[in-house]
Formats: sequence, structure tokens, C-alpha cells
Amino acid sequence: MRYAELLEPGESERIHDASEELLESVGIQVRSEKARGIFRRHGCRVDNRSGVVRIPRAVVDQYRQTFVPTFTFTGRDPAFDKTIPDDSPVIITASSAPDIIDPATGKLRRATSADIANIAFLVNELPGYDVFSTSTLAHDAPEGQFSLARFYPALKNCLKPVRGNTTDMKDLQRVLELGAIVAGGQAAYRERPLITHHCCAAVSPLTLDINSTESMIYLTERDLPCYATVAPNAGMTAPMTLLGTLTLGNAEFLAVAILKQMVKPQSPNIYASLATVADMRTGSYAPGGIETGILQMAHSQMAHFYNVPSGGYIGLSGAHCNDAQSGYETGMNITAAMLGRTHMFNTGGLLSSLMAFDYAKVVIDAEMGLMLKRLKRGLEFSEQRLALDVIAEAGHGGSYLELAHTLENMRNAALTPGVATRQMRGNWEENGRLDASARALQEAARILSADNPAVFSPEVDARIRQRFSDLVAGDARW
Repeated sequence: MRYAELLEPGESERIHDASEELLESVGIQVRSEKARGIFRRHGCRVDNRSGVVRIPRAVVDQYRQTFVPTFTFTGRDPAFDKTIPDDSPVIITASSAPDIIDPATGKLRRATSADIANIAFLVNELPGYDVFSTSTLAHDAPEGQFSLARFYPALKNCLKPVRGNTTDMKDLQRVLELGAIVAGGQAAYRERPLITHHCCAAVSPLTLDINSTESMIYLTERDLPCYATVAPNAGMTAPMTLLGTLTLGNAEFLAVAILKQMVKPQSPNIYASLATVADMRTGSYAPGGIETGILQMAHSQMAHFYNVPSGGYIGLSGAHCNDAQSGYETGMNITAAMLGRTHMFNTGGLLSSLMAFDYAKVVIDAEMGLMLKRLKRGLEFSEQRLALDVIAEAGHGGSYLELAHTLENMRNAALTPGVATRQMRGNWEENGRLDASARALQEAARILSADNPAVFSPEVDARIRQRFSDLVAGDARW
């Protein structure tokens, strides 16, 4: 498959050069004293009063050489392990919405740990998804268990890799302890870490925070999978040009990536982004704008320049229901990203600009994920697929319907949708005139009414509950 490139030859080099200029002259404010110490020991100029770290070009160029080209997501079941870029596109749910559209009432409410359990089960059963990123918060979390109440139901109900974030070091260590119990011990977890950590270390413009940065350092020191996302917002936290926003985001990626390599050379990483342009009429966040797709294409091209996997939050929508806006914002942007050689897609399930999860949309987006995978396969050019002998066999005015070749290839040549309708209008009307959202909700109900093959054994669950008292139930129930 041939990909689209927005940057002409030489322009990627100029973006890199401009990013190095920013890091060397303007610098990046590093709020973590531990991170400042690491930068200082590796040749950077640190102003302790302001916290600004200036990274010389030579330092950037040195640590770029230790970037690695792959990143692996590990699941409870090794059959679901995914490595990018080889297994791309890898489709992941979007994450951390505070609210949910209740599937019974259609009303907005706070999300709970039971929702996370349900979504994890859905993701486990929907072939369009490769990784489950904890889609919502859990507002029923007991005190001190903010992240445990998310990761426990996620791991309990999904055999695929699980991705998420934590609030601070204490929170992180509890989640790692949970992962070790599930894996069968610390050694087993180190060999197959079941959780990929997402650290929002970079805060635009040009700032590294404390908790996420120190969590990333801690995980990198221990060879545990983690990566960060840069999220410049043009007009608010980045220049009001796409090129300026790209350059700022690229500089922030380099600062985080270089820090990871200083901690441990050849530490796997993903160039992940959520670069957007604000709607300046109101200041509204607009992740569904086509500019998000354009910026994702450009960031992915820069990832290719650095020979690292690319990804990001893409296919998001500002729509509040599964309407045409939701469909075209999601579809346009993920297609743009796919054509721009993006490897990892954090999409799936969220409406209202990342604020609300919808059960129907997560099913719809799974189907879009399958469409992306089919798009990646493309024409699969070969002499055999030209099918000249089959064309000759059917002859003039013949039918291909009864040929053995059609039977042999019909399941592989075309994607058969589960949500999209292909009925004649009369049949569709006889079957209740259901729209895509209603059909998707029916599919969610069908999956969640069946037995869950992913649940923990009673022995594992008992060990977890013995260690963590007052833990949420974590059960998927429709």
C-alpha cells in the first residue's frame, strides 16, 4: 500500500531542525526535580530557579540514535499480543471519559467500574479492537483506589492488552502489584507485562509535569512499557498555524523521548499525538475537526523520519450522539491517519469531545477498525488475484455466482459488516427501521448477555481481593 505524505522532501528535516532550535534556545520547563537531574547529568543546561532545561542539538542527535522501531502491547493471552508497526493498524479504545450515555435510558450519567467491566468484555469480543484502554473513569471507586477501580475490571474482563494511566507513584505501584498478581508473580509480570502505561508527561506549551514524568521514569527504569502523548491545541496552547503546532508538538515529543533514552537507551516508545485546532468562535475543544487528521498525518510522517512507531488519539468527535457528524468526523480522520501511515489508533466509543462514552459507538467504531484493517490490505497484488482464468471461465455475459472461485474467496475479498445495513428498504422497514446506533446497541446487548470467556479464575480473584480490601466487584453485567 502506498501512503500519503504531507511534508515534501526536506521539510521533515526542517521541522526537526526547528524543534531542535526550540529545545536548545527556548528550552522546556521541567517541573520534576528528578527529571531535571537526569537532563543535567546528560549534558543539558538546567536553570534551577525557573526549571527550564535547554537541550543542546548534539544531545538530541546523540540520543536519537538509540530510538527503537517497534513497540509491543502484551495481553493476558499471548494470542492477542500486538507489535507495531508490523501488526498495524492497531485499534485501541479512546479513554478516560468521566461520563457515559446510559444504554437503558439514553441519558448522560457518571461512569462506574461496572461500565469499565462491560466495555472490557465488549472489546474482548469485538474483533475490530486490539487493545483495551480504560474507556471511562470509575466514580464508584473506594477512597485510595482511583486507578485500581479501573484496572481491576479491565483486566478481569479482557484477554487483550490493557492500557491506562495512573495519578501518582503510589497509585502506579498499586496497579503494578495488581498486574503481578494477575500474571502469577513479579517475575512473570516482568517477562510479560500485561499493562501498557500511558503517561501524559508533556503539557503544552513546552512543559513536563511532575507525576506523569516521574511515573514514566520509574517504568522506563524497570523495562515496563510506557509512552506519552503530546497534545498541542492551536490557538490555545500552540501557534495558530498547523505547521507551528506540528513543530511545537514535535519538540515536546523529542524532549520526552530523549528523557526516556537517557534513563534507559533503546527503551521502546511511540510517537503519539493528539494535536488539535481550537474553535476560536467559542474556544471550544474540537478533536473532530479535519485539522486533527491533517496534524496526525504530519506527526506520523515525523515518526517515520525518526523510525519510531506512530499513533495517537484520532477519530474522535464533538457530536453528542451517533449522528452524521459523529460518523463523518470519525471516518474522515481515521482514514486520513491511515493514509498517513499511522500505526496505532486511539479511537472508539467516545462522544462529546472525549467527555462521554457510548455503548453503541464503541461497536460502530469497532466496525470502522475492521474497515481500516481491510484498507491496509489493499488490493494484495498477485498474478493469481488477476483471476484471468476465472474471467475466461465465466465468458461473455456469464455469472460468477456459481463458480468455485467465488466460494473460495468470498469471506476474504470483502469485509462483511455487522452494523451497517445492506438490506433492501422494504426489509429494513419490516425489521423495525433501526438506525446504525440502534443496531449497534443490539449487538452490544447480545455480546454482554453471553458468557464471558475472559474472567479471572476464582483462585486469582481471591488473591487479588485478599490483597486489596473493599475492591469494586468488577463484573460485566448487562
